[in-house]
Amino acid sequence: MSPDQITLLVFGIVLVVAVVLDLGLLSRKNTVISIQRALWQTLFWVALAFAFFGFMWYEKGQTSALLYLSAYLTEWSLSIDNIFVFILIFGFFGIKQIHTSRALLIGILLAIVLRIIFITVGVELVDKAEWVLYIFGAFLVYTGIRIFTVKEEDEYDPLNNPVYKLMNRVLPIIPEDIDGRFTVLRDGKKFYTNMFVVIVLLATTDVIFALDSIPAVFAIVQNAADKELIIYTSNIFAVLGLRSLFFLLKGAANKFAYLQQGIAIVLIFIGLKMLISWFGIHIEAYISLMVIAICIIGSIGYSAQVASEKKEDID
Repeated sequence: MSPDQITLLVFGIVLVVAVVLDLGLLSRKNTVISIQRALWQTLFWVALAFAFFGFMWYEKGQTSALLYLSAYLTEWSLSIDNIFVFILIFGFFGIKQIHTSRALLIGILLAIVLRIIFITVGVELVDKAEWVLYIFGAFLVYTGIRIFTVKEEDEYDPLNNPVYKLMNRVLPIIPEDIDGRFTVLRDGKKFYTNMFVVIVLLATTDVIFALDSIPAVFAIVQNAADKELIIYTSNIFAVLGLRSLFFLLKGAANKFAYLQQGIAIVLIFIGLKMLISWFGIHIEAYISLMVIAICIIGSIGYSAQVASEKKEDID
C-alpha cells in the first residue's frame, strides 16, 4: 500500500471507532448532556485530532503534519462561531434539551457530507484554475475585515435565513417540537416539525460558514503535496467535535466577546499569505501555525480576562 492509502485507512478506522465510542459509550439517546460529559467528549475529539497529527508527522513528515495542525486549528476556531449560531437556532425553534444531542448529530453528519462535496468541487476547481486561489485570498482578507468590524448587535436571525424561507414556502411545517419527531400526520396530511427544520438549518448553516473556513484551509495547504488529505481530515475532525463543543460552550457564549476579532486576524493573515505567494513569497508552515495559535489563544485569553474584570466590577 502507498503511504497515502495507509494514512487514509488509519484515518477511516480511527474515525469509525471514535464515532462508535462517542455515540455508544460517551452519549445516550434523549438525555441532557452535562458540562462534565461535554468536557470529556471535547477532550476526546481534540486528543484524537492531535494523535492524528502525531501519526501524520511519523508517516508524512514535519511539514505535512504542521500544515494539518494549522488547518485543524483554523477550522476548530471558526467552528466556535457556528456554535453560537446553533445556540440561537435551538433557542428560536424551542427544541427540548433531551432532543438537542440527536439533532446535532444528524445535522453535523449531513454537514460533513455537504463539506466533502464542497471540498471535492473546490479541489477540482483549483487544480484546473490555480488563479482561483488568489480570489480566495482576496475574499478571506475582505471577510476578515468584515468580521473584525461587525457590530455585536448584528445578530443572526433564523427568520431571515433563505433556507428557512424556502422550506416555509414549499413544505407544510408545524412550528412545534413534537417528541423529537421529524414529521407528524394531521388529518391524514404529513407535516414537518421544528426538529426537521433545525436539522436542515444546522447542516446548511455549517456549509455557509465553510465558505470562509474551507478557502482558509486551501490557502494554508496550497503548496502541500498532501493537500487533499490535509483538507479532508482537518475538516472532518473539526466538525465532528462540534457536538460536544456545543454543550460545553452554550452557557458561555458571552465570555468569548473578542474571539471573532482573533478569528478575523487569522483570516486576514491567511488571505495575505495566499496573495503574496503570487510574488514568490512563501511563509513556512511553523510560522503560520504560530500566528494562528497566538491569535486564537490570545483572543480567548483576553475575552476571559475582560469577562472576569466585568464580573468583579459588578460584584
